Amino acid sequence: MAASLIGSTTPAQALPSFARQTGQPCGTCHTDFPALTPYGRRFKLLGYTAGGGQFRTTPFSSEGGRAARAELDKLRGYVKALPQESQADADRKEWVPPISFMAIEGYTRTQGPTIPDPTEPFRTNDNIVASPVSVFWGGAITDRIGAFAQYTYAGATPLSSFSGTPADQFIHSWGWDNTDVRYADTASVGPFVFVFGVTANNNPSVQDLWNTTPAWGFPYASSTLAAGPPGTTLEGTFAAHVGGVGLYTMINDLLYLEVTGYKSIGFHALNALGANPFDTPGQLGGVAPYWRAAIEPHWGRHTLMVGTFGMFFDVHPWFDTTFASGSTAVLPVSDKFTDVGFDAQYQYQGDNYWLTLRGSYIREFQRLDASFAALGIASNPTNQLNSMKLQASLALGADNRVVLTGQYFNVWGTSDLLLFGPDPVTGQALTPDTNGWTAEIAYIPFGASKMIGWPWFNARIGLQYTYYNKFNGTTVGAHDNNTLFLHAWFAM
Repeated sequence: MAASLIGSTTPAQALPSFARQTGQPCGTCHTDFPALTPYGRRFKLLGYTAGGGQFRTTPFSSEGGRAARAELDKLRGYVKALPQESQADADRKEWVPPISFMAIEGYTRTQGPTIPDPTEPFRTNDNIVASPVSVFWGGAITDRIGAFAQYTYAGATPLSSFSGTPADQFIHSWGWDNTDVRYADTASVGPFVFVFGVTANNNPSVQDLWNTTPAWGFPYASSTLAAGPPGTTLEGTFAAHVGGVGLYTMINDLLYLEVTGYKSIGFHALNALGANPFDTPGQLGGVAPYWRAAIEPHWGRHTLMVGTFGMFFDVHPWFDTTFASGSTAVLPVSDKFTDVGFDAQYQYQGDNYWLTLRGSYIREFQRLDASFAALGIASNPTNQLNSMKLQASLALGADNRVVLTGQYFNVWGTSDLLLFGPDPVTGQALTPDTNGWTAEIAYIPFGASKMIGWPWFNARIGLQYTYYNKFNGTTVGAHDNNTLFLHAWFAM
């Protein structure tokens, strides 16, 4: 599928409410925002419920949750265990709702025009946009239930996003964003110790523990105005447009297994939540299964993960994306997408630094019964699409942390004249082939301590540059999409 203007970012999301709840600085859970440390992954695995801060963790506490977390602490000697507290100490504390606020102010400059025909408040290039601005609930609800829930202002919408049809009424500035509600507990059976849980979320892979799957992959913040590379269906196509419930377990702090089923949310419910239903190619037929398996051995200061993940989508395209007929129906025939992914991560905790290497590869098999036969918008009945990302990151220091990250990305697939158009030079059918590099330097002032005066405030200043060797199947004009993105991220 062709690249388009990015409608939302994948923002850094290290929540001050988590820091208040645990009493820990952000650097305990994060090497960068939102890149996780081994402890940060266990905090998420246990449903965002670990406590230890100066406020009571939940409105109503019990010994059960602390006992479960103490059991897990026995498994993770390579990670500093968070402090436990007595029931009497917990009951004396005041409970504060785990609310956080985030804002990203970003400056975008592309080598060619960012917006060829701009309207207020945009210019052709050199745009400054406050986007996104989000409010979060991030933390424990009970000793075993916690949530990460985000509501976001996406900023002003460029005129180019409007089609001039009745469907434009469904374009929203405010709407729900990444959401993950969890129940988690522990159990022992013979030599096996299990962390097990239930996740209810709205974005396939948002529940994942590693920063190699689509929802939390690098870049963690990106321009809302510049064009980006194409992606597989799993890479955000149905984010915030589906609802899923899944079961997961971590066995002996080594083997992670998960299966989750997703269904499309109804047209009018999506509109009420602030999500434009027409931002997706259609609706899912039945339940779409998502699977995840990973093994994470760890020794000394080293952590290694090797895993696989994937999802099957049965997508029924919209009958009328212009909404001129007033119909919210979808076609009876569908396109089928099978995404199979493989990923790996190596992480080393040095003296006052973190080194992380990541890689992911997704292969998508497309059977286009609707696009080819019914709609006539694809030249081939079947296509393939591949997406690969290779990344290295070095986080230096604790406070005043500097993070250097570089990533090579490569997307390639089947040529298709109707889907991608003709090559401007040869006239042959284009492919989705897009590849290049992204480099970023980021500064985080508070990693090991808290800010004076308002402890639960943090910031991340990032300078990012994306360079394209090829864009949407051609080198002609590819460099016009090269993007400089300077951003300041604030959270409290």
